[in-house]
Amino acid sequence: MTRHPHILAWLNDVASELHAIRQDIHAHPELGFEEQRTAALVARFLEEWGFEVHTGVGHTGVVGVLRNGNGPGRLGLRADMDALPIIENTGLGYSSQHQGCMHACGHDGHTAMLLGAARYLAATRRFDGTLTLIFQPAEEGQGGAEAMLADGLLERFPCDALFGLHNMPGLPAGHLGFRPGPMMASQDLLTVTIEGVGGHGSMPHLAVDPLVAAASMVMALQTVVARNIDAQEAAVVTVGALQAGEAANVIPQQALLRLSLRALNAPVRELMLERVRAIIRSQAQSYGCTASIDHRPAYPVLVNSPAETEFARQVGVALLGEQAVDGNTPKLMGSEDFAWMLQRCPGSYLFIGNGLGRPMVHNPGYDFNDDILLTGAAYWGALAESWLKPA
Repeated sequence: MTRHPHILAWLNDVASELHAIRQDIHAHPELGFEEQRTAALVARFLEEWGFEVHTGVGHTGVVGVLRNGNGPGRLGLRADMDALPIIENTGLGYSSQHQGCMHACGHDGHTAMLLGAARYLAATRRFDGTLTLIFQPAEEGQGGAEAMLADGLLERFPCDALFGLHNMPGLPAGHLGFRPGPMMASQDLLTVTIEGVGGHGSMPHLAVDPLVAAASMVMALQTVVARNIDAQEAAVVTVGALQAGEAANVIPQQALLRLSLRALNAPVRELMLERVRAIIRSQAQSYGCTASIDHRPAYPVLVNSPAETEFARQVGVALLGEQAVDGNTPKLMGSEDFAWMLQRCPGSYLFIGNGLGRPMVHNPGYDFNDDILLTGAAYWGALAESWLKPA
């Protein structure tokens, strides 16, 4: 695999501009499907650098296409753009100017890294084929990847392979993590409505208490992973909310549970869903209540294609050396909607270290590490030049 020292040298000359772009996006965060300003900024830069730009893909998504030479190769690189409904407390000079909204997951950095690669690749054109850059909205649980796919992303912009990355606090700054096969968990969201018969707290025999049924469900659901799932498999059942009643002396008519289920393979996912549904219905019936279940399959398991992952790993080694690359990075029980894209096209998702001792993502004190901007941009540039290598 060819080394790429020229890329980091080239990007070093525009480092301050990339930092300014990242910090500008950080200061103006936008929630999923509201990324109007961010999308306009991305589109403007891509147009200036010579990309064919398509906006409004999946509502607020942006796609930039750059063709060079006559090569048949078609490569897609993806970054996410949305922020989170979190109040920032970093105290930084470029802190969020939008109260209650911040880039607490580093999507500002992901966007800036891909823009850095875009600028480099447009200026140098050391590739042969078609490069497609995908700037995705609404990764944070709102279905941005699905929206882009439903809008014809891969039909309009066919790719032979797709790659995405995410920063990872706790991994040394700039180090890269790869893993073939299942890497991140599926997520299923369930809302359970338990119907009973409301009544006065002094006369429980005249009521049917859905809150007691809900409490029993919470405890019973903890047995799914402990007693139904193979101990060598990974699975998580989380009851994140139990809502019922308002007064101490009133038995409520209704109780509500909100659950998230995660697994790292499809059979475990299906078994977990089957057992959760059975427990909810049987527990409700045993207390004289009824239960309805609203199921939203938020994410499938993110599965990296082995060949594409190994290719991507080798690019990382060529760029940074073996000591900065992990080819067997641990699986995560977190979820990522890039999984939907990988179901439609071969490819891989990787991690780039955000540094040791830094706040985890989704934390009010989190900030993307600008010291890794050039590494991430250079990696995308190296991957593009290696995948779309001139004949």
